Order: sequence, then C-alpha cells, then structure tokens
Amino acid sequence: MVGCSGSFPGPESPASCYLLQAPHEGRTYSLVLDLGNGALGALQRHVELADVDAVALSHLHVDHFVDLASLYVVRTYGPAGRQSRLPVLAPSGAAERLVQVDGAAGRAGIDAVFDFVEWSATQPLILGPFTVRVCRVMHPVESYAVRVEAGTRSLVYSGDTGPCAALVDLARAADVLLCEASFVEGADNPPDLHLTGRQAAEHAAAAGVGRLLLTHVPPWHDPQQVLAEARPAFERSLDLAAPDVTYQV
Repeated sequence: MVGCSGSFPGPESPASCYLLQAPHEGRTYSLVLDLGNGALGALQRHVELADVDAVALSHLHVDHFVDLASLYVVRTYGPAGRQSRLPVLAPSGAAERLVQVDGAAGRAGIDAVFDFVEWSATQPLILGPFTVRVCRVMHPVESYAVRVEAGTRSLVYSGDTGPCAALVDLARAADVLLCEASFVEGADNPPDLHLTGRQAAEHAAAAGVGRLLLTHVPPWHDPQQVLAEARPAFERSLDLAAPDVTYQV
C-alpha cells in the first residue's frame, strides 16, 4: 500500500497507488497500480524507480494518474540516462492527457518514454508473472476495475466506481478485493460515482472474495466509520488499507 487517500492526498497518505510484486525469471517484477498525486515520493520507499516494470492506471482523474508526469521526468532526465520505454496500461487518451499535464513535452517526447496500451475488456494482458483483466465500472470518466492474477492467487482493484455488477463479476472468488469506500451512509451521495463502506462490503460478499481491503477514504471522513458500516455486510477478513503496509495475497 503506497497511497490510499481518496480524492486528494491526506496528512497520513498520498493519493491512490499500490505496488504488486511477484517473482519472475530470477528477479522481482514490480507492477504499479495507479500513481496519484504524492505517490511517486512514497513509492521510492518500496522500490527503486528504475525497477518499476509497468504502470496500470484505472482512470485519468488527478488522484489516480498525475504523478506519471513526475515519473516521466525521472525516466527522461535521471543520472542513469533515458531508460527503455515503460509499459503504461491506461484508458483511451492517456498520452494526450499527460501531454496536457506536463506542459513541456510533446506527444513525441511522451511516447519516447512510455509505451501506452489501451485497456480492453475482452483481451487479457500478460505482464511478467501477472495476467491482467479489466472491466468498465461506474464513474463519470472512462474507468476500470483491474484483476491481477499470479499462479493461483488473485487480487482485484475496484478503481473508482459506484455500485456496479461488473465489479462483482470481475472479483468473483478473488483472494483479495481492494475496494474504494469513499462515501458514508446517510449522506446525499451522488449516483454512479463512489461506494460506501457498506456497498463495498456487499460487492465483496456477492463476489465471494476471501479478503476485503477498504481504500480511497477521503481525509474528511472518519475511516473507522467507513469500516464500521462495512462490517455487518462482510463476514470474512476485513481491513482498512493503510500506507506502507504490505500484504501477502
């Protein structure tokens, strides 16, 4: 868990960023899920930036992707010189969005550093030891939940979503569901945007996952309230994501 603060970095955590690692060909393969604001600094506590093998972006809101611009700087101007192109799995338009954010590098400069691959809900991708599948979820922009499998183990990351049957289908029988829980019950929550803790737990229970980790709680909410609202709806292992915590899937 690199960063798990919802919507913007909080005093205790950067915005969304998760590091998945598994053995591959005699080394450790490192896949970064989302790279929100503040995350690139914290990521360096867990992996050398030159050792990142791929980045997967759930969607292109600032709190999930904007530190990719800083990673561009590292891979372009770092003392080791320009590195090989880094695979970036992302929704459509990611390269153009990054050009807008960077302000200096044109599309040719971005493409020299990152190899953008658009998500396909019908075509699994192989990244080192990982098989990666996605589905579209309910959010105001093109947004994906991501299932990552290595051997017999599996983790599903919800990205940002409102209530969504597709998320349940993707998460079916996963070992871990890392699920956003941005809303609290009883508030005037807009539709098709985020989940409450209870809704996240209901999705996890419907999918039959082994463990639920709640993430993306905004700093203005009490995480313990979100956790308490989730507990009655999910009887298996349930925790709040916290920065710098490592889980064995």
